[in-house]
Amino acid sequence: MKFFAGALMLAATAAYAQTANAQADRLAIQSEPARGGTPGWHLGPSFPDPTGFTLVDPDGTVHVIPREERAALMGGRARVPGGNGGAQCSHSPVCGRKNGFARSQLARVEYDQTMGYKFSYPYFVPKGIGGVPSVALDSKGNLWVFKRSPAGVVQLMKFDPGHKLVLEVPESVIGHQDKAHGMAVDKEDNVWITDNGQATVMKLSPEGKLLMTIGTKGKPGDWVEDKGQRLLWQPVMVAFAPNGDLYIAEGHANESPNDVDGPDPENREGVARVIHLTKDGKFVGQWFGNEVGQGKFDSTHGFAIDPKNGDVWIGDREQYRIIVYTGDGRFVKTLQVKNLVCALNFDHKGNPWMGSGQDGQFLKLNRDGKVLGAIGNGMGVGTGQFTEASYWVFDPRDNLIAGDTSVGRVTVMSK
Repeated sequence: MKFFAGALMLAATAAYAQTANAQADRLAIQSEPARGGTPGWHLGPSFPDPTGFTLVDPDGTVHVIPREERAALMGGRARVPGGNGGAQCSHSPVCGRKNGFARSQLARVEYDQTMGYKFSYPYFVPKGIGGVPSVALDSKGNLWVFKRSPAGVVQLMKFDPGHKLVLEVPESVIGHQDKAHGMAVDKEDNVWITDNGQATVMKLSPEGKLLMTIGTKGKPGDWVEDKGQRLLWQPVMVAFAPNGDLYIAEGHANESPNDVDGPDPENREGVARVIHLTKDGKFVGQWFGNEVGQGKFDSTHGFAIDPKNGDVWIGDREQYRIIVYTGDGRFVKTLQVKNLVCALNFDHKGNPWMGSGQDGQFLKLNRDGKVLGAIGNGMGVGTGQFTEASYWVFDPRDNLIAGDTSVGRVTVMSK
């Protein structure tokens, strides 16, 4: 198979840069200098998203597979490896404008890097094509990697502290995850994975044994506790309260169909929501985002629990904002930001951070959403770049470890 990383890729990148810069011309502000503790920023171009059609060398070098060769890798089917989220957005105000700018044509806000982090690639993720939307770290220093592999190829793996692959969880245990999405490890080192496409959350033991499945595979719908109806609708991420309670974030905004008053009596809400369960799966409550007034959200892509007070931080990706609720579902505040809020996390000192998705950076914030620092070289497949900077973890020294939703590599960011 022949790959291109030279003239053809440069030409494609230049074309994307031209469309992104055309959009940038519409924007009033092109850049801002550093001020008040926030680093300077500038607008940069997008990069052609390979959607998982990449192969990665052991040293982290990325090879993008040409478009004309991709269908053969998927058995002739034109689909993204491990990225089937179901029906696309339609008949809903959260959908993009028909003739508006595509995500691949956006001008990206990129902050200056002043924090002194370096990039390395000590983990080699095998199994061919497919991106890594999320990673998770257990108390023993083992790194779990969740991959968007094609059907029949391992998607969930564990690496030991020496970066050696020590466990592969087969499809016979978890099935094929149609759209592998978020992942987290609880205090007992159990790993929780979400399948946005098949509408399930699965809990596995540290040894990779299936312990619990929340939702019904292939049956998206509403959770109606008094009817005993326990369905999920596009689960994207899970997070844990200080007492071990589980929160499930649901709703993928522009990738979501509009199910409001649809023909399926078990799937009629069609809105982003948060479900609150005890650690053993008992229902506590839920709240919804697609409503009028304060606290509105139509995506739950970013998701984390504040370790200082148990507040729930929701990244409303397509609306470029963070919404904060108390642990029992009472609205606290909305924080407007300049980047896609693809992921949220807190470091060991309790500071909030966010992954800026296709803007290709991880941003340190204060609790008012002000950017205090940035890590990442923007959107791309080069060193320190990400086509989607999404769910990541902090190691005990607060180094960052991240996958890339569209590239099958793991980046370590350390001082």
